[in-house]
Amino acid sequence: MARRQEARGATAAPAGSSTLWYKDAIIYEVHVRTFYDSDGDGYGDFRGLTEKLDYLQDLGVTALWVLPFYPSPWVDDGYDVADYTDVHPAYGTLRDFKRFLAEAHRRGIRVITDLVLNHTSDQHPWFQRARRARPGSRWRDFYVWSDTPDRYRQVRVIFQDFEPSNWTWDPVAGAYYWHRFYKHQPDLNYDNPLVWKAMFRVVDFWMKLGVDGFRLDAVPYLFEREGTSCAGLPETHEFIRALRSHIEERYGERILLAEANEPAAELARYLQGDECHMAFHFPLMPRLYLALHREDREPIAAVLRDEPAIAPTSQWALFLRNHDELSLEMVTPEEREELWQAYAPDPQARINLGIRRRLAPLLGNDRRRIELMNALLFSLPGTPVIYYGDEIGMGDNIYLPDRHGVRTPMQWSADRNAGFSRANPQRLCAPVVVDPPFHYEAVNVEAQLASPDSLLNWMKRLIAVRKRYKAFGRGTCELLDADNRHILAFTRRYGDETVLVVANLSRFVQGVRLNLSTYRGRVPVDLFGRSTLPPVGDDPYFLTLGPHGFYWFALEPGPVSG
Repeated sequence: MARRQEARGATAAPAGSSTLWYKDAIIYEVHVRTFYDSDGDGYGDFRGLTEKLDYLQDLGVTALWVLPFYPSPWVDDGYDVADYTDVHPAYGTLRDFKRFLAEAHRRGIRVITDLVLNHTSDQHPWFQRARRARPGSRWRDFYVWSDTPDRYRQVRVIFQDFEPSNWTWDPVAGAYYWHRFYKHQPDLNYDNPLVWKAMFRVVDFWMKLGVDGFRLDAVPYLFEREGTSCAGLPETHEFIRALRSHIEERYGERILLAEANEPAAELARYLQGDECHMAFHFPLMPRLYLALHREDREPIAAVLRDEPAIAPTSQWALFLRNHDELSLEMVTPEEREELWQAYAPDPQARINLGIRRRLAPLLGNDRRRIELMNALLFSLPGTPVIYYGDEIGMGDNIYLPDRHGVRTPMQWSADRNAGFSRANPQRLCAPVVVDPPFHYEAVNVEAQLASPDSLLNWMKRLIAVRKRYKAFGRGTCELLDADNRHILAFTRRYGDETVLVVANLSRFVQGVRLNLSTYRGRVPVDLFGRSTLPPVGDDPYFLTLGPHGFYWFALEPGPVSG
């Protein structure tokens, strides 16, 4: 009872809120477990995260996406939830979470948490009750059961490196249970109304505390139907519409962010104004890497040209990396092989249908390429999501199991354990990175804050410029005619703002002529240094870009002749 009483009372949302705040947001994905350890036990916690909010505010972050922090056996790093309405003891208490939430809001930072809808841990009381309940009863039917593993045979196995089937035999139940991911994560049965009610109660619990939104983990896989891929079914969209309606009626401007690794046309179904507010743009992400490797804009341009319409209030969430593998599901087999050869020639770096590397190692620790990819992340249509540590160019450890190699402790300083924890190094939740190019003694927040030319300070400047122009978060996007395939050029327009973005995907100097006739008389003004270029005339506008260089220009009205 004490825990439930402790949970009462919501923290106010940040001042100056807007119903479209997510369009202008800078989202930072953080893993509590590996961010900062406040008590020296080797595990990050909410008190530690609260201590580092000033750092995140100074970086320019306006929203935090917090990975699962619920009680869990930690077989899948917290995505195997054993209790939806509490905090894992290693992370602290609900009181610690509430203080973190209040302090984040006080700094104008919103908080988005993971809502793992699809499955629970097999240690969750719901599953333990279900496996012992009578077949056909409402409690047994909290999960998906079968007497045979032959149902839904056409449905692919997502974690091909770990699971041979989506069915696992349970000797207690005397039946097979369905799981789209690991066998220790049985899928909930959304054909059972009691599951809806249970998940709505979970939503209410966190919304009443003041959480600003949910990332809907693995949202396409809520329902199963014979003869289908069991992904993105009409029943799934019906549930999400009901969930959004439930939230809007009771809590106002909170958001739902869909994690659905599907083609753009399928993703757009979540973004029609009555389901999710945002969806991760899985089709675009790998094509950024493909375009960089080929030094050709076409992979990016093709996605932008074919992008389906979404509701005006909806938004894409853009990302370069996250806590999972760099997924290559949304490219062709030939493109996947090309990307593997380019970015993961070592088979140890590959997992499932993707690559388990962080951004800096993926890009060969090449500062120009890292800057270019971030410039695209922050200028293409959508809201940017930064993965913790990528702002300093952290490395990884591909020899850790599964995807833990990209979930190593944040590197705060050159001190012991990278300043992450005072614990004995052998007690850490994960080893710190000691690979020479990315060793924590060289790559850390403290050192980069002291260096004006560091990647961290460059990222702070990039974020600050992005936040000054609403065209980046809310504007239209128009691809421009350019006579050089190495160059991607487009404009972002919103109200009186027009921003021109020009990016060189080549490792060599390139020149380009752009058709800017629509903007005749406008003056390109560099968004970083405020220097001006000659006004746009009738002829194609010529620019020269350095290797992997980019420009952000405001196209401002020229002087009135008189």
